[in-house]
Amino acid sequence: MRQQLVIVGAGPRGTGLLERLAANAPELYAGPGLDIHLVDPHPPGGGRIWRQAQSPLLWMNSQAEDVTMFTDDTVAMAGPVREGPTLHEWARLDGRTFPDRQLQGRYLRWVYERAVADLPPNVTVHHHPHRALRVDGPREGRQRVWLEGRPHPLPADLVILAVGHLDSELDAEQAELAAYAREHGLVHLPPDFTADSDLSALAPGEPVLVRGFGLAFVDLMVLLTEGRGGRYEGETYRPSGREPVLYVGSRRGVPYHSKIGYDWTGDRPPLPRFLGPAEVAELLARPGGFDFRRDVWPLVEKELGFAHYHRLFTAHPGRTAMAWADFEEKYAAAGDPAETRALVAAAVPDPADRLDLTALDHPLEGVRYASHDDFQDGLRDYIEDDLRRRHDPAHSPDLGVFLGLLSVYGQLVRLGDIGSWWHGFFSYLASGPPGPRLRQMLALSRAGLLRFVGAGMAVTAEDGVFRATSPTVPGFSVEARALVEARLPAPTVRRARDSLLRELHADGAAETPDGLLRVDPGDGRVLDRTGRPHPRRFALGPYTDTRAPGAFTRPRTGGPAFRQNDATARAVLAFLSGSLVKELAR
Repeated sequence: MRQQLVIVGAGPRGTGLLERLAANAPELYAGPGLDIHLVDPHPPGGGRIWRQAQSPLLWMNSQAEDVTMFTDDTVAMAGPVREGPTLHEWARLDGRTFPDRQLQGRYLRWVYERAVADLPPNVTVHHHPHRALRVDGPREGRQRVWLEGRPHPLPADLVILAVGHLDSELDAEQAELAAYAREHGLVHLPPDFTADSDLSALAPGEPVLVRGFGLAFVDLMVLLTEGRGGRYEGETYRPSGREPVLYVGSRRGVPYHSKIGYDWTGDRPPLPRFLGPAEVAELLARPGGFDFRRDVWPLVEKELGFAHYHRLFTAHPGRTAMAWADFEEKYAAAGDPAETRALVAAAVPDPADRLDLTALDHPLEGVRYASHDDFQDGLRDYIEDDLRRRHDPAHSPDLGVFLGLLSVYGQLVRLGDIGSWWHGFFSYLASGPPGPRLRQMLALSRAGLLRFVGAGMAVTAEDGVFRATSPTVPGFSVEARALVEARLPAPTVRRARDSLLRELHADGAAETPDGLLRVDPGDGRVLDRTGRPHPRRFALGPYTDTRAPGAFTRPRTGGPAFRQNDATARAVLAFLSGSLVKELAR
């Protein structure tokens, strides 16, 4: 009897799992046959987010040479390494290009087809273009996966949920704003995937409040400007006349930092140094648990500081007042932040060369402008400075911090749910837009189609309109009949619009205080509310408490998602082979 494996989600995560199943099957699976059922309404490979049927104006925020779906010897995993081309090698384009998402979708489709071709002859893949509605079945027996539009479920010896980012029901604040919009004939667009949003209600020439200044905003900006017929001529934007006027603000009040525009040279910082497997194991072993700010963040600060100063001392020694060996010894021995600050002050004469993570996270803290127009000038200067710095190798300690962030993220995924702040901070520093997108922001600002609101942007619904204010410009406010929440929906189990996870939670699956699905960090098995792993249900992705920074990654950076995929694939194959042995022994 052929065994049945159902993978819900055929995007990059499901594709990565398939690649790892193909890599590990020769060693671990000796059964008579296995059917793998991929359940996804979107085409396999790209899935929803990276599907080829989307605007060619939307780019990746990674350079082509920094995108791979293949493992290398930096991935800490038990399975075999199977190398493959990066996006730029596969597409034969300049590695420094920021490709459009359609091209990435084609790459992912090719990776999927290669993974299918690499499976053993007795393993067959079936794609079901449907939504999965729920999973049920006895804990120790076959599961059933119910599909939309299908009267009969798919039988499954094992189920893996790899559904990626999720739509979410509105939280209390969003529901209140939506109700106010309906009552007063306003437009309210809640958190969503911008490429899927209906933007037609945002009228030409009308003000639109936008809350969120990250990558979702960049997509919104593109679709409402170039997407409506405008064009760039050098540093100047030529409007089509169909654009609205965007008033954007956020907690920080500034856009994410530009991608770094130069290559690494010289020695890389030896990471991890202060936050590695040993420190993670110690945190997990604490009887009373750990607190992120008290116990984890000091290690993160130390690690990022080490990466920064390693680069400063080794690549720019003329800007230091101490030998690296002496600094490293004293830095490692420093017992508290005050001691570290004193050491840095003595060894790094220019304050501009010192790493201040608090200032980076709060760039407009305490900053006040006399007028809205003054702030427009000030924030344009800020963006110009960021672009200059991120494209000047004289500031290459920034690239050291970037490598430190990747290393830290790879360790923190082992700790489970550490709250949402860290993920936002990582994205702000390490996953910002390409430099050309920030230059487009500047051009739109000069054209009067993009207006900056400030930090701590507050939105109220009163007097029949939405109103935005910010302490950055005291006394200023702007009114609009449209409000867009430019951010992804929060990945919470209880508020997932998709019934699959809600039903899983109702069936006993555990969630963290932040609403993430709890899974075994070792292999991704879904945990129940007593902490017991389900033997036949697995989950991977951003809605779990072991969320990795991405389903694909930069080459030679350890690939936390690849490590997770490998562990899950090996656990699945071992389970199927073991259950087959038990069946034959009966």
